[in-house]
Amino acid sequence: MARHRIRKRPIAEINVVPYIDVMLVLLVIFMITAPLLTQGVKVELPQAPSKVLESSAKEPLVVSVNEAGEVFLNYGDGQDRPLAPEVLLPRVSALLRHRPGIQVLVKGDRNAAYGAVVETMALLQRAGAGSVGLITEAPEVKR
Repeated sequence: MARHRIRKRPIAEINVVPYIDVMLVLLVIFMITAPLLTQGVKVELPQAPSKVLESSAKEPLVVSVNEAGEVFLNYGDGQDRPLAPEVLLPRVSALLRHRPGIQVLVKGDRNAAYGAVVETMALLQRAGAGSVGLITEAPEVKR
């Protein structure tokens, strides 16, 4: 019976230092750019316990209602200018036809009149939104 010798090969070592350097550079880039990606109108959201939205590939259509009852749309030019209902309705309707299945959300200021938020939601449903969601903030935990 012939004996075969098994040769032990040296374990290949991977130098991970360059990968760590790349990861740290990417981390710094994301930390700098993430705050810049926040857009829209400054509103104080009401706090309510709710589930976190599942992220989807499509950015949701967000309609903001500020304290004065002015309505803003997070799409296209002039996102910081208020829109009249007669302008908002055809614009949202066209967006829903162009991007079917997009999530439609309302971001109402906590100090906005309840009627203004409800009127905006009704307007969005007339524009063709099947369902309209509300954006809230998680309540602050008091210790």
